[in-house]
Amino acid sequence: MALYTIGDLHLSLGGSKPMDIFGDKWANHVERLRESFSHLTADDVTVLAGDLSWGISLEESLPDFQFIDALPGRKIILKGNHDYWWGTATKMKKFFEAHGIESIDILFNNCFFYGDYALCGTRGWFYEEDAAGTHTGKMLAREALRLEASFKAAGERPILCFLHYPPLYQGYRCPELLELIDRYRAERDFYIDIHEWPFPLAADNAALAANIRGFDEEKYRADVAAHHARLGSCETGHASEAAARRIMQVCGVTEKN
Repeated sequence: MALYTIGDLHLSLGGSKPMDIFGDKWANHVERLRESFSHLTADDVTVLAGDLSWGISLEESLPDFQFIDALPGRKIILKGNHDYWWGTATKMKKFFEAHGIESIDILFNNCFFYGDYALCGTRGWFYEEDAAGTHTGKMLAREALRLEASFKAAGERPILCFLHYPPLYQGYRCPELLELIDRYRAERDFYIDIHEWPFPLAADNAALAANIRGFDEEKYRADVAAHHARLGSCETGHASEAAARRIMQVCGVTEKN
């Protein structure tokens, strides 16, 4: 059983909004999604992090849900800013049941369990809206409450948090969500304290720039070696090579000497 996540599928199988109008990178994206998911198994779990369908109603989005449902594994969906079809959890569950959609669960004021972990999340906040000066405190407070409800549903389990909008993005910070995440991280923390990892930490662009200016390669390599010696490592030094070979295999490209 493996855990995956992807967002922004932007399906329009029941409408007329093909994504290839946005450039060649979107060409045949539905078939590429189907082919990529074909490598998953029925036991795998994928969190779909919002912007799943361009439909403006559940009925219009039905072909998109049927496409998602037919993909291997269990799918857990959360809301994106373009998911205009999104309604109450009860309404969506009834719609899925009525149309035989069985592999899609709804992450909305709740959580789901994956092994020993709790999968939590919500849409997050619109950084575009904030940048445009249309910040709505009521909506932000609602998103914070939804995320906290999801965290609380986790009980004492360690949390994996999924958001459609990241709380840190290109200089934008959403302090309400960051403070909530930090509070729960402080209570549960990571398996290894994040400050014990040998990588520089940055909570904003200024800290990132300072880390780059002050980077000490010799110290970094020594810290990484000590970290791996303490925890153990499966690194062989050939990760990129293995990834390239897998991509060539999937694309049907023969390796050349």
